[in-house]
Amino acid sequence: MLNVAVTPMTIKERYNRTFDYFRIHRPVAETELIYSDPFELIVAVILSAQCTDKRVNMITPALLERFPDAESMSKADPSEIFEFIRSCNYPNSKAKHLSGMSRMLVNEFRGKVPSDPEQLRQLPGVGRKTANVVASVIFRKPVIAVDTHVFRVSVRIGLVRNAKTPFEAEKQLTSYTPPELMHQAHHWLILHGRYVCKARNPLCQECGLREFCKFYIALNKAGRIK
Repeated sequence: MLNVAVTPMTIKERYNRTFDYFRIHRPVAETELIYSDPFELIVAVILSAQCTDKRVNMITPALLERFPDAESMSKADPSEIFEFIRSCNYPNSKAKHLSGMSRMLVNEFRGKVPSDPEQLRQLPGVGRKTANVVASVIFRKPVIAVDTHVFRVSVRIGLVRNAKTPFEAEKQLTSYTPPELMHQAHHWLILHGRYVCKARNPLCQECGLREFCKFYIALNKAGRIK
């Protein structure tokens, strides 16, 4: 059984150790969504809600071949878009969102995806998480998108304390993450949650953060580590 940390660790030390680990063990961390321009990314991120990136990447090629930009998609009826995305979760709602989002891009932003998160949140189907993903991935804005993976991992490690909502977690992560690291930190946490710190069966024995991970330490003390 691993000797886990028992001495108190400041929140700054916890962030530093976490990021130092990822720098070494996951030096390249980017979105797994496939895209070639801002419009393609925002479409993919809208589709990714409650849907895997793998499924989205199967859907977007045909969709974007038919509607390659905001102008063309803005002219489509939601029912036309639906036929291309029917295999994802909530296709009816997402078809309406993509249609409305495209029209607003054309009417309010000259067909271009804005870089400002607040402007992005004005678009149909674009909530805080989606806006932050686009702003961070495309425009390298110092924002962190908190999805279920980021929320779970940051709470388990102890980067976030007493957060009840993704927004509360985002505020804490933003406070302690250097602006130049926010883009990478977002993907570090997502990928760690997707492949190691899984919701139901976390691979703690494969995780180099377990020495100071609050979740692992609690399991260890309770004798629940095999």
